[in-house]
Amino acid sequence: KRHVVSRDISTIQKGNPESMDDKLLKKYCPMTETIFYTLLALLEPNHGYGIMKFVRELTEERVKMGTGTLYTMLGRLVEDQMITVISEIDGKKTYQITADGKTILLMEVNRLHQQCENGEKILGGTQE
Repeated sequence: KRHVVSRDISTIQKGNPESMDDKLLKKYCPMTETIFYTLLALLEPNHGYGIMKFVRELTEERVKMGTGTLYTMLGRLVEDQMITVISEIDGKKTYQITADGKTILLMEVNRLHQQCENGEKILGGTQE
């Protein structure tokens, strides 16, 4: 049984893209699929295993992340202040997205939405 939390993206508080470092925007726009799903998973506090489970369930097992890939990426996202460690108990870290992370995630959702609209417009909704 699949359980996925759905959210209306309009309820996600936005940060201010003008106040962001250009390097951060260049690094994460466009973003990789694994970063995209990780940031979605961190709209609520979550730990590594919980992130992997969330992504696997949301993508219906299409996207599977190994622990090495995940923890390397989490370290980079913390370093870039896209996410933060909100607690650490017995070596188990819990992460959550930051305001800048939310802003860039919303920018990516909008970019992907526009990309899909362009594709549908050109293809005319046909599937061959």
